[in-house]
Amino acid sequence: MDNAREAAMFSIKDFSSYTGTTPATLRYYDEIGLLPPAARDTNNYRYYRPFQIMTLNFIKVLTDLGVPLAKIKKMTKHRTPQGMIELLRAQEEILDAEFRRLQTAYSILHTFRKNIHSGLSAEEGFIGVKDLDEARLIEGPPNEFGDIGSFYSAFIGFCNSADKYRINLRYPVGGMYAGMGSFMRSPSEPERFFSADPCGNARRPAGKYLVGYQRGFYGQFGDLPGKLDAYAKENGLACEGPVYSLYLLDEVSVDAPDGYLAEVTVGVKKARASRWG
Repeated sequence: MDNAREAAMFSIKDFSSYTGTTPATLRYYDEIGLLPPAARDTNNYRYYRPFQIMTLNFIKVLTDLGVPLAKIKKMTKHRTPQGMIELLRAQEEILDAEFRRLQTAYSILHTFRKNIHSGLSAEEGFIGVKDLDEARLIEGPPNEFGDIGSFYSAFIGFCNSADKYRINLRYPVGGMYAGMGSFMRSPSEPERFFSADPCGNARRPAGKYLVGYQRGFYGQFGDLPGKLDAYAKENGLACEGPVYSLYLLDEVSVDAPDGYLAEVTVGVKKARASRWG
């Protein structure tokens, strides 16, 4: 093309500047046949006509929507309103799924960040009453420990039930006991496991809770059950409802199991006339 500059054409440099598309991208689009230049000169330099700005805009709109270049290439020469509706509908389904994935990923991230922050600010050895907000969760099926008990076999059963109970196993998992008596008898054998999914269909209601913290591996609560029971009795408190154990610091944030930090909570009420401390 000897007179490219005289035929209302843009060099690749000028076309790149006008459209905000890098020369490297324009060369790639040429290589795959998506947007060939209108002409080349004797030195093989690329030149573009003004109308190709609209073609590039069409490509940009679809790439911003995540449409693969191969599909865009098919549509550049043969597109109709009906065909575009179908393409956009299919891409909308893909983006809907990605949006839900990102929402879940954000929720998991936020849950772990909140737990880790709470674990770092927890006073180790603390036992006392706190006002806790509502916490949503998803309960798993009743655990089966057998005659000799097995934490891992019960946990595997919980994991295997995830699809049925719509449990996302990426959320932190806690243990749930029917009551304080159950927790004291078998602290390493919760009646159920639960997912700390903030969109769960079950809940730990807001209210006053007896709270204690214990470091150690899963199910290793040491003398915490006895200390919680003693504190309740000494302060005229009656424990009511389930006991919840959740590891604020676990393998996600700590590499040594003896550094895990469990938070154990159980609802309480005044057992005799007294004032909350």
